[in-house]
Amino acid sequence: MDKLKIKTGKDVLKQVYTAATEYGVQVYAVGGFVRDLYLGKEVNDIDFVVVGDAVAFAKFLRRKYRSGKVVSYPRFGTAMIHYREYKLEFVTARSEHYKPDSRKPVVQKADLRSDLSRRDFTINCLAMDISPEQFGKITDVFSGAQDIEKKIIRTPLDPQLTFSDDPQRIMRAVRFAAQLGFTIEEETYQAITQTKERLSIISQERITEEFRKLLLADKPSMGLQLLKDTGISAIIFPELDELAGVDQRQDYHHKDVFNHTLQVVDNIAAVTDRFELRLTALFHDIAKPQTKRFVEGIGWTFHGHEELGAKMAERIGRRMKLPLTTIKYVQQLVRLHLRPMQLVDSSVTDSAYRRLMVEAGESIDDLMILCRADITSQNPNKVREYVKNFDKVEKRIREVEEKDKLREFKPAFTGNDIMTLLDLPPGPLIGKIKNAIVDAILDGEIPNEYDAGKQYLMKIKDRYMEEDPVKK
Repeated sequence: MDKLKIKTGKDVLKQVYTAATEYGVQVYAVGGFVRDLYLGKEVNDIDFVVVGDAVAFAKFLRRKYRSGKVVSYPRFGTAMIHYREYKLEFVTARSEHYKPDSRKPVVQKADLRSDLSRRDFTINCLAMDISPEQFGKITDVFSGAQDIEKKIIRTPLDPQLTFSDDPQRIMRAVRFAAQLGFTIEEETYQAITQTKERLSIISQERITEEFRKLLLADKPSMGLQLLKDTGISAIIFPELDELAGVDQRQDYHHKDVFNHTLQVVDNIAAVTDRFELRLTALFHDIAKPQTKRFVEGIGWTFHGHEELGAKMAERIGRRMKLPLTTIKYVQQLVRLHLRPMQLVDSSVTDSAYRRLMVEAGESIDDLMILCRADITSQNPNKVREYVKNFDKVEKRIREVEEKDKLREFKPAFTGNDIMTLLDLPPGPLIGKIKNAIVDAILDGEIPNEYDAGKQYLMKIKDRYMEEDPVKK
């Protein structure tokens, strides 16, 4: 392909070229934007190489077209602006030199070829001419177009040096393989396994961001398998490795919990692109290795893995520096992921459904999505049975919800009311009493009214205060 075709972004590229001509610099579209054009996709994030001062040019472009403000990093010669619906990033053509103890390069201005050679992978080393005469013409120094055709990830220079200089590229290699469905070329793959320990100099935030993008791939299992096979997960996510080889009863799920988990993640990725829900699928059985027990006549059991898994989700989430709201969400669904199947029996009362719905709150629909994704049996009859059971549970949930409006549930008698009436400070005792009152409401023992809650408090308070060690 001599020239690439572009439709929606052509006007923006022409405007950038016009500004570059007026300012007296050469500008080329590069990187992921050009790669995606080869793959038949047009995106709104466009990277440019400026043979000249990229920051000064971005400021000129802003004045000329009255775009959004310039966010610049003069030390690295980069600038970013929002223009119309596009995010445009400009980088001064540069060469880079790294010190062994840092991933921050020492940069110098250079020509286009030098700039392309410093990039991570050949598929990202393509530059596209945006001049009217040569519009769409590609500069392809490292056969990146050929690698796109072959669907391989390969570094333009020595992969050992590439990954040692900037170990974040190790994560990027796996992430691109997952996102694009490409294979990592053998020499590049071996370099990853040999330099992976260098990930220790990368900030957790950067590792987590690459992991997030990997998990948002159409088929995340490919990237997760690569993390394990290369030894990367042993460094950044050892709990994932521990899932491998954990037996389950073979009439449920896969024999190997790692393989089962990957299938669940792919199942949920097929119906949602929400990172939090995909992460929950990855974490739902995270505690099975620690709770594994063999019971004669039954086989391997994992009692309590949902509760321990919720605790592990918090620890791992904090280590990954995930937002607290994400951690709490994952914990909630991991803790509840077995509950819907326990409600299948038609003899289960409405109160059990009420309790689940109150505990799940706004996440009840996500919980059911997770439960359906958790069906990985290879037996079509069992799959049909599980799906039929979940259909019954969801139908009953809708019926109870319609009757009780549980998504809007709030106890009329609160923890503050308990503290005021009993003259007690905040603490675990207040939570226990409040939970007892909520249980009574959900079980239909008392109506959800202040006076009823107050009467029930007076009925049970002595028992709870006597049991509380702080009060003895």
